[in-house]
Amino acid sequence: MSSRPPRPSRRPLLPSWLPVDPYILALLGTVGLAALLPASGTAATVAEGASKAAVALLFFLYGARLSTREALEGLKHWRLHITVLVCTFVLFPVLGLAARALVPTVLTPSLHSGLLFLCLVPSTIQSSIAFTSIARGNVPAAICAGSFSSLAGIVLTPLLAAALLGNSAGGLSGDGLVKIVLQLLVPFVAGQLLRRWVGGFLVRNKKVLGYVDRGSILLVVYTAFSAGMTQGVWHLVTPARLGMLVAVEAVLLAVMLSLTWYGAKRLGFGRADRIAIQFAGSKKSLAAGLPMASVLFGAQAALAVLPLMLFHQMQLMVCAVIAKRRSRDPEDTDTSQDTADQAALADQAAPAR
Repeated sequence: MSSRPPRPSRRPLLPSWLPVDPYILALLGTVGLAALLPASGTAATVAEGASKAAVALLFFLYGARLSTREALEGLKHWRLHITVLVCTFVLFPVLGLAARALVPTVLTPSLHSGLLFLCLVPSTIQSSIAFTSIARGNVPAAICAGSFSSLAGIVLTPLLAAALLGNSAGGLSGDGLVKIVLQLLVPFVAGQLLRRWVGGFLVRNKKVLGYVDRGSILLVVYTAFSAGMTQGVWHLVTPARLGMLVAVEAVLLAVMLSLTWYGAKRLGFGRADRIAIQFAGSKKSLAAGLPMASVLFGAQAALAVLPLMLFHQMQLMVCAVIAKRRSRDPEDTDTSQDTADQAALADQAAPAR
């Protein structure tokens, strides 16, 4: 028998609780490519046309994948879904508007516009489901809440951006609304109408189409940052400003995580539902936000999506830690907490005797 000592196990480069999304690395690589080799002239025109087609394809796929029947069935838990929608499209925008007080001492006007746009983007679906599952929360509720948020965001995000961001997002002009309808809403509705025929194909080729999704978003990012480079918008951002932006986003995430958790408790939700509300109500979708920004901001999309990209990675890291801590809660905590919450709700609902 060999007497060689066993090889020491290799330590992971990063702790397991600190996930770095490989897609974020791909996005950063795309930004670097746009900085070194920005599209200009005819190449910029071609890239812009391809980017518009990619956005339309993305929203067609979003519409084709969303099961209307499952969404309607999820309406049975309407209190939870309304809570998530309020967190996503009311509380987040209010905090984004309040951050206007940080201009110009902490944030530049452009960075604040990007931060406010981040607050208007719908919630995620995949990561909300994953973290809710890890934390032993209400996974079906997380699925429906994410789907409802994405569906509502198709309409609410462009309208809120046009109303709150003013000229930086195209205002409420007729041309802006036409672009929104043609590039976002029409492909989404077409996907919903054709889902009956293309749904099976999408399910069978889910992995391949996932690369199509991500590749389309990378194209959108390259086009946006190329336009930003040619127009010199990056001269408006310094490393100190970026550091302050990260700090502001950390506070924003901490506030929303606290509001969703303790607010849901005050509203009488049990532990499993509170977990779904926290993860679905505190996160923002990079996949939906990037193509929307390219339509709403045009040449200014580079600075508009920067806060969203930073927030996306931050929410993954923080929520991964929270989910794993919640997963270690004792089983009897779930039962006792849910039983107590249900008893309290029953007492409140019981008629006075």
